[in-house]
Amino acid sequence: MQLKKFFYKLPEDLIAQTPSPRRDGARLMIIDRKKKKVSHDIFANIGKYLPLQSIIVRNNSKVIPARLLGKKLRSGGKVEIFLLKKHADGCYEVLLKPTRKIRNGDVIAFKGSSLRAKIIDKDARVVAFNKKNILKDLEKIGHMPLPPYIRRMDTKNDRTYYQTVYARHAGSVASPTAGLHFTKSLIKDLKNQGHQFLDVTLYVNYATFKPVEEEDIRNHKMHYENYSVSPKVVDAIEKAKSKGEQIISVGTTSCRVLEAVALSGKLEGETNLFIYPGFRFNVVDCLITNFHLPLSTLLMLVYAFGSTTLMKKAYQEAIKKNYRFFSYGDGMIIL
Repeated sequence: MQLKKFFYKLPEDLIAQTPSPRRDGARLMIIDRKKKKVSHDIFANIGKYLPLQSIIVRNNSKVIPARLLGKKLRSGGKVEIFLLKKHADGCYEVLLKPTRKIRNGDVIAFKGSSLRAKIIDKDARVVAFNKKNILKDLEKIGHMPLPPYIRRMDTKNDRTYYQTVYARHAGSVASPTAGLHFTKSLIKDLKNQGHQFLDVTLYVNYATFKPVEEEDIRNHKMHYENYSVSPKVVDAIEKAKSKGEQIISVGTTSCRVLEAVALSGKLEGETNLFIYPGFRFNVVDCLITNFHLPLSTLLMLVYAFGSTTLMKKAYQEAIKKNYRFFSYGDGMIIL
């Protein structure tokens, strides 16, 4: 399966650099797989398109300020550390800049904090901190890990808007962005309409945004991400499916959790499930998502769910109608 099939040209000015003034004021594309039709609305009206009494599953992981700017104690040279994943021994897998001038054993200090990071393995990009729990320090000195296509420094505003209103469990280094459009009042309205919300947790790390470089995408190796699902949630989903109720996944991360649990039977652990066209979905009936980068695993999952032909048509229509793309962009629901 060739990588080039997942490429499309996007005008740079359609990449959203800031969030919508109102979360649920973002535009919404509605994609009907049965009718093979595309229509348009705003996200606040998503309840009009949801199947009656559906189960809405969302990822409640919370983004941490995972970008640290520091200096080497040895030379004073600037170093950027981007946290990717916490290891069992308390060390972290990270991205480092600039790698050329960093040595194993270097200690990085951060202004306004007693936190220190020691380079354990430069090639494997592993660092160890001088504290077991660094979350308080991150809240004080860390920067929100905005993706590189947002070409600005993070602001206080991003602490709020790059986080879902239902985020609970800290540990993600990228936002489960499909959920950014939900407001507390919209959630309340949907509950009043008879929809039920269930939470799963997947800590988003490098697996979500690592570029696919293999010409045959089937050779791409996904990173593992930690997830957990409560037995109550699994029971509720199984009962809903038995009654013919629809399971709505908020985002690709929730989708991967649900499908990983269905395949493995494990309610917690790690998953490197890679979903691309040809995958058979066992749980998810409808998908709420954003517009994703060309050549990304997220786009491949969406093509798998919505069909390559229909999704290519939808993306071209979104470009034609000047939708806002990527993390802070507009949303879609695939029915």
